Amino acid sequence: MPAAIPEVRDRTEVGRFPTVTFPFVENVEVEKEETVEDEKTEEGACRRWLRKACPCCYKQPSDDDLTETVVTGTDEPEKEEETNGEGNLNELLLKVRSIDLMKSKTGENLVEHHTNLYQSDNFIIRRGQTFQMWITLSRPFDPQTDELHLELKTGFLPAVSNGTHVIVPLVEELEDGRWEAAIVKQEDRKLRLSVNSPPTAVIGRYQLTIVTNSANGRDTSAHDPANDIYLLFNPWCEDDPVFMDSEEERKEYVLNDVGRIYYGTQQQIGARTWDYGQFDNGILAACLFLLEKSQTPNSGWGDPINVARIISAMVNSPDDLGVVEGNWSGEYSLGTSPTVWSGSMEILQAYHKSKGTPVKFGQCWVFAGVCTTILRCFGIPARTVTNFSSAHDTDVSLTTDVYLDENFEPITHLNTDSIWNFHVWTDCWMARPDLPHGNGGWQTVDATPQETSQGTFRCGPASLTAVRNGQVFLKHDTTFVFAEVNSDKIYWQKNKDGTFSQIYSEKNIVGHYISTKAVGSDERNDITHLYKHPEGSEEERIAVETACSYGSKAAAYSPPTAEDVTLEVIMEGDGPKMGADAELTIRLKNSSSEQRTVTLHSQLAVMYYTGVHKATVKKDKADLELLPNEENDLTWVLEYKVYKDQLIDQAALMLTLSGRVRETQQVLATQFSFRLRTPDLVIKPIGEAVVGKEMAVEIHFTNPLPQVLKAVIFHIEGIGLLPGKKIEFGDIAKHASISFKQHFVPSLPGLRKLLASLDCKQLTQVHGVRDINVEDKSSVAS
Repeated sequence: MPAAIPEVRDRTEVGRFPTVTFPFVENVEVEKEETVEDEKTEEGACRRWLRKACPCCYKQPSDDDLTETVVTGTDEPEKEEETNGEGNLNELLLKVRSIDLMKSKTGENLVEHHTNLYQSDNFIIRRGQTFQMWITLSRPFDPQTDELHLELKTGFLPAVSNGTHVIVPLVEELEDGRWEAAIVKQEDRKLRLSVNSPPTAVIGRYQLTIVTNSANGRDTSAHDPANDIYLLFNPWCEDDPVFMDSEEERKEYVLNDVGRIYYGTQQQIGARTWDYGQFDNGILAACLFLLEKSQTPNSGWGDPINVARIISAMVNSPDDLGVVEGNWSGEYSLGTSPTVWSGSMEILQAYHKSKGTPVKFGQCWVFAGVCTTILRCFGIPARTVTNFSSAHDTDVSLTTDVYLDENFEPITHLNTDSIWNFHVWTDCWMARPDLPHGNGGWQTVDATPQETSQGTFRCGPASLTAVRNGQVFLKHDTTFVFAEVNSDKIYWQKNKDGTFSQIYSEKNIVGHYISTKAVGSDERNDITHLYKHPEGSEEERIAVETACSYGSKAAAYSPPTAEDVTLEVIMEGDGPKMGADAELTIRLKNSSSEQRTVTLHSQLAVMYYTGVHKATVKKDKADLELLPNEENDLTWVLEYKVYKDQLIDQAALMLTLSGRVRETQQVLATQFSFRLRTPDLVIKPIGEAVVGKEMAVEIHFTNPLPQVLKAVIFHIEGIGLLPGKKIEFGDIAKHASISFKQHFVPSLPGLRKLLASLDCKQLTQVHGVRDINVEDKSSVAS
């Protein structure tokens, strides 16, 4: 019978009767010759089978019904679905025709979830908060007979047991803290759903499908990548561990896509602007790619402690091929010099595009800037922090040890501990239910690969409260962070028998002017008090003693020493400039009523900013007499010709002074780090700044050196202004001033920052920033 033939081709679509066969298929050509009258008296084979299987649903068809199922041989579209029993079944099934996630940037979903700044067409929301959606069905939904639920899947092996396969039931009324959906409006075949997620849900990309069930069968909508849901942490939700109760702080630490990073020395603090760009196109995808590449279980991505620890490991590259490859050698010809980068977007986009090839090169501020971008992108409040005179403890002693020979010369191969001029890391905000009460709040996460933690180059999150109180036994990596900000510096001198004796200690050397960008402004905010008690206070000494009792040199404290001679290094103003002679003052003071004779050794070394020694460029020795209660200032000078061919990267220098008072055998020792200041780039806008309209800036620079700068490269970028661009400028003559123009078309309105930097072998760490207020087209037209 012709009316039943099409079911042979499509019978697998029914899905519930895969073994049904039709013995008459081979006689199709013969059956086509039967008369129309015979066709009217025959019933479809599939329909006969269904009627026998379920007589209550499929009764004996009437003549009218039989007439409607006849295949007439015409191409009328309204009759096409009626040529098989399956068509009738499809008509009775409840199916999803379309899904509308209401993705408008100005709509309630993205605005209320504070995700409307993401430059993406994806549906990005935050956990622990409801969102709205429309679904269109094949027929009106009947709550008495129809059922419906949502299914969300994330990760490679989604499972209901670990929260990566979520079944969202339809309920009468939503309750907080669980996956649920409720119908809030019905318009014929359209349903508006309000969907809720728990504040502990796994973050990431979820595939959405909708399952319907009715008396006539079950149906699951096809997965459409356009309807994937990107779920983030929610610092606006009180029950989310990353909740932050200050709106001003949330605006700064989650929503601000531009920041300030500090560098230099404690006497010469410099600042540079950094584009975090967490909302830039493709950044969220790159950040999720990073989590996937970590090969950690998706089920752990709901815990911000775990996610922060993963990010700390994956931003660096030594053991997991993470985002940035570190390089402190001064040789960057195979990549980009760390001082050239002005933001995170270029780095993350390049890493994602290359499918996980580490980007060359970075140093601490680059690792920290990228880390802050990723944390903010995921919704974890984060800030970039700089610690000046930052210790690097290599032997878990919680002290910074300096070894000297019999002549007070540093023993280089033993001095593995170091004090970096500055070190940059990231603080992130979260509860710490895994630690004793009171240790939540700011946590240090350090992505720079220094020491391993549980076999991987990562650090943190370490509670600032635990660091401040010396509770180094609390996880994660609190010991290392404590040593960075509050370790004592102990000097050891080699004895004739090869042993070492402790000869001096300095207690106020490490951890100064710990800095981050202030909330709501570009000012520097000193947060040292969050990391340590006031230097020298009883609380601070108790914290140090508590911490050191867990270190490898618990008894390494200096014996009492008669100290009536003091030694101090003083720098005037902002310090020496690059290209000129450097001048410092060494102040010796005798506070006794007797004469003192001092033998003083001085040594100047060119240093990496990490505190690693590169080369010694100057040595001196002097015998000095101090009258009773005399204060003597000595002028110390370093000529440009002495250091010009030795400088690297940060132009960092360290003056080491050591000596002994002949009358009392008192030991004097101190180290003073400083840098040679570089000039800024001056940026001047030309023309009005309007979205979609070309404008230009003029960049000015003066070479401070009495030598030619060769192969100079400028790097320019700005969120909403122009993507990162390198300009190969060429050579700049000694003491010459140059300028050039750069044209671009702003793409976003509002106050924007244009960043520029200069890089060449002879001079680094030269940069500039300019605020540009971009007007919208509509406001200009009106």
